[in-house]
Amino acid sequence: MTIEVAAIIGNPVEQSLSPAMHNAVFRQRKVDWSYVAMEVREDALLGVLRTLGDNSIRALSVTMPHKEVVFELLTNASINLGEVDESAILARSVNTIAVRDGRLIGSNTDGDGCCNAIEQSGVVIPKSRVVVVGAGGTARAIVATLARRGASDIAIVNRTESRAHDAASCASVARVGTPDDIANATILINATSVGMGNQETPIDAALLHPSLVVLDAVYHPLETTLLRDAKRAGAKTVDGLWMLVHQGSLQQLAWFNEIGDVKVMRQAAVDELAIRAH
Repeated sequence: MTIEVAAIIGNPVEQSLSPAMHNAVFRQRKVDWSYVAMEVREDALLGVLRTLGDNSIRALSVTMPHKEVVFELLTNASINLGEVDESAILARSVNTIAVRDGRLIGSNTDGDGCCNAIEQSGVVIPKSRVVVVGAGGTARAIVATLARRGASDIAIVNRTESRAHDAASCASVARVGTPDDIANATILINATSVGMGNQETPIDAALLHPSLVVLDAVYHPLETTLLRDAKRAGAKTVDGLWMLVHQGSLQQLAWFNEIGDVKVMRQAAVDELAIRAH
């Protein structure tokens, strides 16, 4: 029996919940697939991508800090490894690679994963006014998807204004904003790593209000300081694990034309977090 391999590449990757999530889906489907984590330095990325399709690795997730570099490699005509779809072009970053006839197809599920997590909580995206904190590849993917799904105004708040302008170029309804835009917003999204593994928050608690839904892409801890402050302010909250499992379920769709079961994936991730806590 040959086991097909899917993998996540990043640096570091030892804390990734993706193996637990995707392997749970493989078990549910009773398929001979295994999902592993591979720590890859940036200078080794090209070599890793060149071996895809030539061996048993047929599906790949890409995580920090490689999403933007992988986009550049897949869009480099002189290297000619494959191509990227519109989701990756708008985000200018890749988090998913499928292998088709030896060619690498890059896409980005972060934006749709974020929006699916928000909509799952009962929030409507069309005509919403959104503040996105951050301007990296994840933020750009979210901005582009929010616009495609009908958000009316997207304010991008970032420490470096030039990067905020760059992210705003992803959508006609996006613009550079300030934390003051939160007062009139209906959705607030933290697309930075601020709060990862600590008590920091990217937003002053005094700016939060009951008319908001707040999604934090950070999922460690599950209830970040931002989400705790949002709950105290009466806002609806969506934790980063929901975004993670929704983007992961869409990766399964890109690889196998079958969406992953988000409940199965979330339970596997929660179980893994509980194991690590002991």
